[in-house]
Amino acid sequence: MGDLSVAGPSAGASSFAAPRPLVVDLVDEAARDPELVGGKAAALARATDAGLPVLPGVVLTTAFSDAVDAGAGVHDHPAVREAFVRAAGAEQPLVARSSSIAEDLAESSMAGRYESVVDIRGIDAFAQAVEQVLGSRVAAKTEGTPIAVLVQPMLEPACGGVLFGIDPVTGRSDRLVVSAVHGGPQRLVSGEVEGARYVLDTAGDVVATEQRDGPELAADDLRRLAGLAADVATIFGGPQDAEWAFETGGELRLLQSRPVTTEIRGVPSGPVYGPGPVAETFPEPLTELERDLWVPPLQEAVREAAVLAGSATRDDLERSALVVSVDGHVAIDLHVAGAIDPRRGFARKLNPIPALRQARVAWRVGRLRAAMPRLSEHLLDRTDLDLERIPSLAELTSRQLIALIHRSQAVLRSLHAHEILMGMLTDTGGNQMTGASVALRVLAEARRDGLSDDEILDRSPVVLALAPPRVAPKPSLPPGVSALDLAPAGDGGNPNGILREALRLRVRWVHELTGRAAWELGERLARAGQLPEPGLVRHMSLDHVEAVATKRAVVVPALVAAHEHEFGSPLPAWFRLSNLGKAIPEQFDSGVGGGTGGGGGRGCGPVTHDVHDPPPGSVLVTTTMTPGLAPLLPRLRGIVAETGSVLSHLAILAREANVPTVVGYHGATANLPEGTAVCVDGATGHVTIEGRKALG
Repeated sequence: MGDLSVAGPSAGASSFAAPRPLVVDLVDEAARDPELVGGKAAALARATDAGLPVLPGVVLTTAFSDAVDAGAGVHDHPAVREAFVRAAGAEQPLVARSSSIAEDLAESSMAGRYESVVDIRGIDAFAQAVEQVLGSRVAAKTEGTPIAVLVQPMLEPACGGVLFGIDPVTGRSDRLVVSAVHGGPQRLVSGEVEGARYVLDTAGDVVATEQRDGPELAADDLRRLAGLAADVATIFGGPQDAEWAFETGGELRLLQSRPVTTEIRGVPSGPVYGPGPVAETFPEPLTELERDLWVPPLQEAVREAAVLAGSATRDDLERSALVVSVDGHVAIDLHVAGAIDPRRGFARKLNPIPALRQARVAWRVGRLRAAMPRLSEHLLDRTDLDLERIPSLAELTSRQLIALIHRSQAVLRSLHAHEILMGMLTDTGGNQMTGASVALRVLAEARRDGLSDDEILDRSPVVLALAPPRVAPKPSLPPGVSALDLAPAGDGGNPNGILREALRLRVRWVHELTGRAAWELGERLARAGQLPEPGLVRHMSLDHVEAVATKRAVVVPALVAAHEHEFGSPLPAWFRLSNLGKAIPEQFDSGVGGGTGGGGGRGCGPVTHDVHDPPPGSVLVTTTMTPGLAPLLPRLRGIVAETGSVLSHLAILAREANVPTVVGYHGATANLPEGTAVCVDGATGHVTIEGRKALG
């Protein structure tokens, strides 16, 4: 092949530079160099070397495309004829595909950017196909970028498709996904057909299947594909997105392999978590310090309340983190929270011990239920008294601020536990007043009277119900709010519900106190030159802040200044945590097509997912119910949420404003896309799709 080579880029500068070959076989060692043959061909060369079932092939290398870009002709180039002969083109039809140096990489597959030519017969058609593949760089806007041309025998398989080494949607690494079509995988890759879809475990056993318009694969064939997935993952150091085909005689072929671009999220286990029940408390993600301040008290309160109410055994509680924070987003164990009914197996029905435990619990709970209102009133009085006695934070030493934070965490634990038990053990239904509804009215009227937000906060701290907790010098109240047309005077409703709302409001007040105390510490660290600016204290742990504030440690300003927190995507409505600490969506049957009615009558309108500025007259479809949505209610015809409770702040407030509300609609954001015209029935929980209507 000495006459079929050109000098490398540095050949003009040095007579010792080795020439780059224009044509190589997949079995050649040089074919494993992606700079020479492109990512696609290099991957197949590595798979060939490992003994995987790859079709034979030759590659017109990037050196050849460089020569063409420099002015060489394609049709009369000897490398073209050499490739045609070595691919046995005179004996069988061929396929010519691109293999770019930027193709089939972990960062970007570049899939579909360049053309492929099939059923090539004869040298003239082959030269034209090579020219077509190289010319496709123009449409891809990559003119001048080196590209190789992979040439292989044309295969006419019985079926083919795509094999993902992990679930491409959830990122589960204990799942494989096979998509299969009749014939080769081209129609599947192009989107022409859907094909059959098989979800497998790593052994190749079927977990789920959708036949659609694809072939029915035998169990042995699926296990062979699972084995292929394991092989390519071993060779390339991670799960792959592979194209495959079964020949008519049953032989499996690997046609292409590239790294999956889906994030690998691991193997899920443990309880089902969800953000819905805690979305009111934490409507926004938390930084490191905010998490340390506020999540542990809630976690401990949930544990104590569950034990006291008998809703979970101590063993159940030990197996669960109860409340978790994933990239700053907070979620709770949905079984313990009562959002998912506990699954009871046959063995539990035969076991008398739970019944005996329930009898003891019933006796204790009966006494606790009767005492809860009185206990809650006492806690409210004590909390208000403690809050009144706190001096200006600027007057406290740093050690006193730390002590205040720890004392406040104990108060938070008690407030959370009482609020949870009030909801579990007493009847709080029928309540017509929430902290959010009162806050909306107070804020709207005070602004009409010309008061500033600072003045409103000083006079009426109830408006904190409209602001998420945050480590900051002061909260940010929502702009442009208006008072809702609520229930008439005298319809305040259930006193237990009012007590529960009062407990929730005190939780928010204590959040505000600790958030401002932490900010005061950040300002002191900034004045001492240990932090570039006070806000960076939010990204330190509580232990670190305490150690620095009490002079047991120092801050490295450069490290803290470089910290930029990324919260990541919002959590799924239902998920399990993986061994990598990632949230993996859980499919849980909770009433697809509807949920639980939260009241408010019936309303119709086009769907919007915009939680910041929904169009007037639209139906808001969202994952969770948060108090921050309250100012938007006057413009909505309905609300549909994947999670949440009919006793939540927003559900009660929506009822008061006669906005139809449905909670617990599994998969609502996926099933009800933007623009879909729907009718929401707040009484039955049904959501009816009427058609599509443009938002405007």
